[in-house]
Amino acid sequence: MARATARHILVSSEEKCNELKAQIEAGADFAEVAKANSTCPSSRQGGDLGSFGPGQMVREFDTVVFSAPLNVVQGPVKTQFGYHLLEVTSRQD
Repeated sequence: MARATARHILVSSEEKCNELKAQIEAGADFAEVAKANSTCPSSRQGGDLGSFGPGQMVREFDTVVFSAPLNVVQGPVKTQFGYHLLEVTSRQD
């Protein structure tokens, strides 16, 4: 069964999400940006969500996690929770 590990940053607006993505792409550390800005409890671990399989996350999140290239920040991804930046750190098919 497919498994992935990923980390994410959750914020309430697309604008904030784009702003944080620009910071990361300019060299800011993903984990530090997550700790300072994410509204998800995972922010305490730098946004790390651990390992999970298909169907364990909301559909929009799953679609990106199981198709995006590794170690490339994706987003904004809109879900019922808000706007996410996400980075797939590993995946086994």
